[in-house]
Amino acid sequence: NGDEYNALGEAVRKGQECSYRFMAAMAGNLPGFEAASRALFAGRAADFASRIAAWPPDLRAHVQRLAGPVFQQGQDAVPQHA
Repeated sequence: NGDEYNALGEAVRKGQECSYRFMAAMAGNLPGFEAASRALFAGRAADFASRIAAWPPDLRAHVQRLAGPVFQQGQDAVPQHA
């Protein structure tokens, strides 16, 4: 259904934007920030997780919560056109 696909795309975009804003403010100087950002926008959950693995646990946990909608449906469900 097109409406479901659009809703999924909107949830993914919001998750990406919210996650990125928080990451930039709180983790912009941490190792792996740029690679984690690329993985976030590419929908690569395993790569994202590995890039933030060394971040402080509370920060990492919050970023993972914010990014949940991005990875919830898997990469194949992420719309390719924004």
